[in-house]
Amino acid sequence: MQYDVIVFGGSFAGLSAAMYAARGRRKVLVIDAGQPRNRFAEHSRGFFGQDGRSPSDILDEARRQLLAYPAVKVIDGRADRAAVAGNGFEVRMDNGEGFGTTRLVLATGVRDILPDVPGLAEQWGKTVLHCPYCHGYEVADGPLGVLATGPMSLHQAELISDWGDVTLFANGLLSPDADQARALEKRNIRFEPAKVTEVHDNGSGGLAVRLDGDRGASVRALFTAPRNVMASPLAERLGCTFNEGPLGRAIVVDDKQETSVPGVYAAGDAARLMHNIAFAVSGGAMAGVAAHQSLVFG
Repeated sequence: MQYDVIVFGGSFAGLSAAMYAARGRRKVLVIDAGQPRNRFAEHSRGFFGQDGRSPSDILDEARRQLLAYPAVKVIDGRADRAAVAGNGFEVRMDNGEGFGTTRLVLATGVRDILPDVPGLAEQWGKTVLHCPYCHGYEVADGPLGVLATGPMSLHQAELISDWGDVTLFANGLLSPDADQARALEKRNIRFEPAKVTEVHDNGSGGLAVRLDGDRGASVRALFTAPRNVMASPLAERLGCTFNEGPLGRAIVVDDKQETSVPGVYAAGDAARLMHNIAFAVSGGAMAGVAAHQSLVFG
């Protein structure tokens, strides 16, 4: 089966790209593995016009609207191979099914590698959070924590202090120098050097943080900045160039979301170092438009 555009990933960036390519009256296939990064969150916040809705509800509605375009097909599954073939690309699914396309859009996202703290994964997206712009407003004015993952956590704590009273849990990873200590003091941030041994629901909507020495603290929410890795190997297998950021890699794209491989576009969390739904949708729209225009103008 031959398509004009195949989009890998059926979350916010991928569906946005597919919508714009479909509105260009092109034959579009979306391949979705069904593992959106924000599936752990109950609510999406700060996305214009959709504030407070669940991410799954937004995506279900977006897919329904996309499938109203007759030239669009969405299949649930995982592609394990994409390679240049003639003037286009050959795509192979993990079940052996194959497709051809003239353009590719990679909206495959990233996977978070959480700190190895017992109980943390169970609270991810609930009381353990990443982005203050996505979740900070709802937990503001209470005691907040930042769990260190590296030097950037000092800056994260300074930022989070605009939402509440912050304790920086260094988890044995940080020892601020004099300038850093002054910066923390200026923002009234408490510094806790001990290792975090466990976190769990405190029974009142917040989080209990256990520390070495059988000590503890209670916070309304704990922010952390996990490292992330590509959720799919396809960009690397295609030979795309990557940038290295403080928390992980990102596919290099130009101002039209095209990668270093001609005819391959990328959008969403896999293609930028700052992540949220609005950015993903914007990047997907540009990728869809640019893929369509490249089919017209070459």
